[in-house]
Amino acid sequence: MPVESGSSAAARQAKQKRKSHSLSIRRTNSTEQDRSGLQRDMLEGQDTKLPLSLRNNLLDLFSQIEREFENLYIENLELRKEIETLNDRLTAEGQTFEGADLAKGALKTKASHSTSQLSQKLKTTYKASTSKIVSSFKATTSRAVCQLVREYVGHRDGIWDLSVTRTQPVVLGTASADHTAMLWSIETGKCLLKYLGHQGSVNSIKFHPTEQMALTASGDQTAHIWRYMVQLPTPQPVADMSQTPCEDDVDFSDKDEADGEVEGPNDCPSVRVATTTLRSHQGVVIAADWLVGGKQVVTASWDRAANLYDVETSELVHSLTGHDQELTHCCTHPTQRLVVTSSRDTTFRLWDFRDPSIHSVNVFQGHTDTVTSAVFTVGDNVVSGSDDRTVKVWDLKNMRSPIATIRTDSAVNRISVSVSQRIIALPHDNRQVRLFDMSGVRLARLPRSNRQGHRRMVCCSTWCEDNTSCNLFSCGFDRQAIGWNINIPALLQEK
Repeated sequence: MPVESGSSAAARQAKQKRKSHSLSIRRTNSTEQDRSGLQRDMLEGQDTKLPLSLRNNLLDLFSQIEREFENLYIENLELRKEIETLNDRLTAEGQTFEGADLAKGALKTKASHSTSQLSQKLKTTYKASTSKIVSSFKATTSRAVCQLVREYVGHRDGIWDLSVTRTQPVVLGTASADHTAMLWSIETGKCLLKYLGHQGSVNSIKFHPTEQMALTASGDQTAHIWRYMVQLPTPQPVADMSQTPCEDDVDFSDKDEADGEVEGPNDCPSVRVATTTLRSHQGVVIAADWLVGGKQVVTASWDRAANLYDVETSELVHSLTGHDQELTHCCTHPTQRLVVTSSRDTTFRLWDFRDPSIHSVNVFQGHTDTVTSAVFTVGDNVVSGSDDRTVKVWDLKNMRSPIATIRTDSAVNRISVSVSQRIIALPHDNRQVRLFDMSGVRLARLPRSNRQGHRRMVCCSTWCEDNTSCNLFSCGFDRQAIGWNINIPALLQEK
């Protein structure tokens, strides 16, 4: 009797399996016809409003689905048998390799131990990865504290811009679409002065670096320089407001509250005449800022140009042209004669006036929509925000590509950067204000609910580096400015 080799035996077993599988499929197909006929007979005896043709189509579809599941079930059984065979073979090889007669229970114990170790490792890895994701959203909640300190109410229309004085006394300035600019006591929320010299919306306000002078830009195609003198009132005790973790407050309602007519402060003194009026633009002047030293100012307009003026003579020194669409913002460097302008043409430009004989310009195309603002920071960085829902941090020494990119869920308006803490405040169209560090890591979100925070688009933010009760201010089209106290530990900023 010839001895059958191992390979031929395996081939014969595989052939028998395929044969039995085909027989089972034939058996299944033969029984399906009887089953489908029986189902049709049962359904014909039932009351239904479905047409007969539709019922037959449904029965055919269900029969095909059942057939597929049955075939999968059969294949699954066969695969289980093959797995058991392989396991037995591996067990036998393991016994030979170990050179000892290991008991089956010992093998099971070893296998279960390895399995438990693998399972524990997977669980640990999963928990670690998910904890990192969760901590990126919730870790700041327990440590970053954002407290709403005071609301500044008095404008009759939306507030476009706000700024804090660089000299004593430290006051808050707001620029509004109601054609006025107001100065406020930071500690009491009282209006100290109202400027009434513009004939159009006041779009921006900036304070002189050393003197009590303000620069405002307006929709009446002019920029005004005006002097102010204010006396701070006696600070009142601050109401005991519970500190709120920055991201712990829930936005309870997306509906805007009814805007009642806000009565402006009647007893607030006013200034009606500008010290200097800057004229030469052919469109809305959307922003203006002081150059270092305060002897020159730059203005940005919807006429696609930025103008450089001499403050003493009010003469036009340079007209900075090159943008293809309306300008949206301008900003000056705190210590150098540098100007950055942003535009609806998706670019921002860096103008260099450090060399009186050469005025260079660099164009940066890092956004895909309107660049709403670009601001300098301490050192050699520029931060730009856009309607494309991104904020980019640039290095002046190498501005080919941003060193950090922040992606958000809403258009970004006029941003500001804290000099001391190096934190970027992002005001959004969706009524939120978010805080990021210079590397693009999210630190906090200011609380907003139907009880506190902005109820409309947030237009601008600005930081106050002086020792006041508020170190961040925001304003929006809900006609109010809000003073916040932001406390973010240094350890959290380093992360």
